[in-house]
Amino acid sequence: MSATVLILPGLFNSGEGHWQTIWERMLPNARRVQQRDWDAPERQDWVAALDAAVAAADGPVVLAAHSLGCATTAWWVQQHAAAPHAKKVKGALLVAPPDVERADFPAFVRGFAPMPRTPLPFKAIVVASSDDPWCALGTAQAWAAAWNAAFHHLGARGHINAASGLDDWRQGRDWLVELTG
Repeated sequence: MSATVLILPGLFNSGEGHWQTIWERMLPNARRVQQRDWDAPERQDWVAALDAAVAAADGPVVLAAHSLGCATTAWWVQQHAAAPHAKKVKGALLVAPPDVERADFPAFVRGFAPMPRTPLPFKAIVVASSDDPWCALGTAQAWAAAWNAAFHHLGARGHINAASGLDDWRQGRDWLVELTG
């Protein structure tokens, strides 16, 4: 895979055992987009960090987003899709998008609601779980449709994080390769 893989973790970052952390170590072209504050996210800051990472990348880019990283991606598209460097993004793997519109969504996460429904200008795959505590399966399917993204139901895998036991998640890496073509 010749594209740069920008890893976009969600709230609190992705720790040990998370497929994103494993991918960052095993894929030589993977780079984590660092956020100023993982514990009290501000949408403008997170979107700006993604925009800077895309602009700084040499050549094509594929996004590997988890949870709030998916919302960050949707907001980035809404705000920056017309920028010349945005054309570097060839695809996005959007895993376990959170329902930022829920009444019980953490109040310290600011500015991510409502979830943008702007169609994505690149290939995308949304992956969701039937028992994700942060998003109903139907909501994730509706966002995939709005974004013109393919949708994959992973079964009962919780929030598709380290607790889901995916390790290096071969199936996810295969989807990532599919997005670079």
